[in-house]
Amino acid sequence: METILHYINLVLHVEPLRLLLYLAGLIMFVAANAAYLVLLERKVAGHIQLRIGPKENGPFGLLQPLADGIKLMTKQLLTPSGIDPILFRIAPVMVMVPAIMSFVVIPFSDSIVARNMDIGLLVVLAFATINFLGLLLGAWGSRNKYAIMSAARVVSQNIAYEIPMLVTIVAIIMVSGSLNMHTIVSQQLGGFWQWNLLNIKASLLMPAAFLIMFICMLAETNRAPFDLVEAESELVAGPFIEYSSMGFGLFFMAEYSNIVIGACLATILFLGGWGCPFGILPGVHWFLIKIYLLIFMVVWIRWTFPRTTFYGLLNLSWKVLIPVSFVNLILTSAMLKVF
Repeated sequence: METILHYINLVLHVEPLRLLLYLAGLIMFVAANAAYLVLLERKVAGHIQLRIGPKENGPFGLLQPLADGIKLMTKQLLTPSGIDPILFRIAPVMVMVPAIMSFVVIPFSDSIVARNMDIGLLVVLAFATINFLGLLLGAWGSRNKYAIMSAARVVSQNIAYEIPMLVTIVAIIMVSGSLNMHTIVSQQLGGFWQWNLLNIKASLLMPAAFLIMFICMLAETNRAPFDLVEAESELVAGPFIEYSSMGFGLFFMAEYSNIVIGACLATILFLGGWGCPFGILPGVHWFLIKIYLLIFMVVWIRWTFPRTTFYGLLNLSWKVLIPVSFVNLILTSAMLKVF
C-alpha cells in the first residue's frame, strides 16, 4: 500500500500528468453533475408541483440519466438548410469547453485544485464571457427567427446582469486584496463570522451583495424566473431550437455546469469556501455541501416563481441591482479606509 501511495505522489508531482488527471476528473465531475442535477430538478418539480415525469427508472430513479444520455446519443444529428455551418457547429463547443476550463482554477479545498492561479477569479469571468458568445453565435448561425430573437435577449440580459455582478466582485477583491480564489477563502477561515457574507467591517451591505450575486447567477445561467432567453412558451427553445442529438446535449450540459460554477463562486466569495461554519474540520465535503445547498435553492426557485417579463428583468438590474451594487462598492471603500 505504501508503494502504491508513493507512486501516486510521484505522478501528482509530474505537472503534465497531474493536470491530465485533474482534467479527466473534472470532465467526469461535469458529466455527473449534468446528469444527476437533471434528476434532482425532476424530483423537486415532481414534489413541489405534483408532476409525474421521467424520473423513476432504476432504484430511486438513478438510471434515468443513463436513459436520457442514450436517447440523446442515438438521435440523428440534423443540420438544417440555410444555416451558417461554421457558427452552427462551433457554438456548442464554445459553451461547453469554457465551462470545463473554469473548473481548472476553482479550489475545492486547501489542496484540491488543478491550477492555483493568482488571477483565477479573472479567468473564470473571462470564460463566462465566451459562454455568452457561444449562445449568441449558436442562435445567429441557426438563421431561425425564434433563435435570433433569443440572441437579442442573450445580449441584453448578459450586459444588464454582468455589471452588478462584476461591481459586487470588485468589492470582494478590495476586501481580500487578491484575485486568487485560494487567498480569498483563506481569509474567511476560522468561523462563521469570518465569512464575507457577514463581514460588517468591510461593508454593512455584504448580505445584500450576496443576494445580488445570487440573482445575477440566476440571470447569467438563464434560470427561472429569468429564463427569458429560452422561454419555451414564447421562443420554443430559444438559441437551441435548431439543435438535435448531442448538439443540444452540449448546451444542456453547459447550462448545468454553469450553475455549479456560479454556486462555486458564491461559496468562495461569500461563504468561506471549504471552511467549516463551526471552525472545525474544513475540507472538500464542506465545499460540496455549500454549493449543493445553493444549487437546490436555484432549482427550488425555478419551480416556485413564475417567469418575469423581459422589461421587468431589465428594470430589476438597471434600476435596483446596479445602484445597490455601486452603493456597496462605495461603502466598502469607505469602511476599508476607516478600519
